[in-house]
Amino acid sequence: MSNESMWTKTVVALMLSIMGLGTVVLGVVGIVAVTGNGGADEEGVSGSQIEVHLTEFAIEMIPPAVAPGDVTFNVHNDGTVEHNFVIPSLDVRTANLKPGETTTLVVKKLAEGDLAVLCELAGHDAAGMKANLVVSSTIDPAQVAATAGTMTWQQMDAMMDAVAKQFPAETSGTGNSELGYTMSADGYKVFDIVAKVVSWEVEPGKFVDGWTYNGEIPAPIIRVNTQDKVRINLKNELPESTSLHLHGIRVPNAYDGVDPYTQPAIKPGESFTYEFTALEQSVGMYHSHHNAQVQVPNGLAGALLIDDWKTIAMDVAKSRVADADGDAEAEVVMVLNDSGTIGLSLNGKSFPATKPYTLNVGESMVVHYYNEGNMTHPMHLHQPSGLVVAHDGKVLETPFWADTLNVAPGERWTVVYTALDKGVWAWHCHILTHAETPKGMRYMVTALIVS
Repeated sequence: MSNESMWTKTVVALMLSIMGLGTVVLGVVGIVAVTGNGGADEEGVSGSQIEVHLTEFAIEMIPPAVAPGDVTFNVHNDGTVEHNFVIPSLDVRTANLKPGETTTLVVKKLAEGDLAVLCELAGHDAAGMKANLVVSSTIDPAQVAATAGTMTWQQMDAMMDAVAKQFPAETSGTGNSELGYTMSADGYKVFDIVAKVVSWEVEPGKFVDGWTYNGEIPAPIIRVNTQDKVRINLKNELPESTSLHLHGIRVPNAYDGVDPYTQPAIKPGESFTYEFTALEQSVGMYHSHHNAQVQVPNGLAGALLIDDWKTIAMDVAKSRVADADGDAEAEVVMVLNDSGTIGLSLNGKSFPATKPYTLNVGESMVVHYYNEGNMTHPMHLHQPSGLVVAHDGKVLETPFWADTLNVAPGERWTVVYTALDKGVWAWHCHILTHAETPKGMRYMVTALIVS
């Protein structure tokens, strides 16, 4: 490793470390539901205690395993939308909890087995809000008690420091490569993509089934120019049918990718070809439009850029940014996700496995935020503020400054950031549960390193 890269990792670690940021086997059971703000068991039930944390879109149980007997579930909605907590096999559930609310479920005489739990609000379980609780007599009670106990501030500091020092952690698999093309005899730029499931490392040691185009999350970037004739050949190697929607791109209706209206679904093992002429500049995307609430968050999405947006963005910014030479040194596609197998992530990775970015003072980068998730993400770069120059691929008549920018599902925002001050500047979603946990920074966090 070079001295420069060692220096980078050291500085990043030190700077970030100080920044604040189903089969169920059950016997006879009895259930008591106690609601309210941190309710108590009215019958004085003893036994195991489990802290359940609901967020977009995950269920975390601490501890994730308990001994048989009476179990109290202390359920917290740490998210930003309503959630509930359901044990389907027992037909018990909490009420819908508003953000910040808590309640308690008590299950008596819980027998050994795997207990499936989920949030039953429409689409939430498919987005990732499901888990399994292991109930086993072989669990060490002392270990469970230690896991469930409240950590000291010293333990919290140590865990936060340890996570920060891993950044940027190495994981297998990268996305956003540039997709090459061939020229056909009839003048088309031809792009070949294959939809398939691969093992994807979201963060160190966490492998999931990623649904990919060409084995990448995000999918490879497709770049063309206006008036180019474009042909995309999609082969389906998924375990189910799919289709491809060119989002934000003008195409003939026959190639809009909405089965069964504009085309038949592409069955496993089949292929389909999409053709269009690039009629206007765009910051577009391509993604599945079949069982999309599963396929897209699981990874089936990528960027399709028409024309040179490094130049377009800087022409719009002009003298409003303090750039040294008027040119952008970098262009970044940043795909936001919050659900599916990938979960809360930037470009298919969760902190500390996210990629840091680098600039020198006086240099600029053009960033395209893409939201392929299920909720809005307010993206915030600590310094500098960004000049927002385009929305959904359309240049703004009046660009505006923002240090925090809401990016709704399906939206694309184009922002010019010009480095003004040296340092390691945190860059994250400002829904704080999407960026930090008691164990340290996680999920939708990266950094801009300015030299």
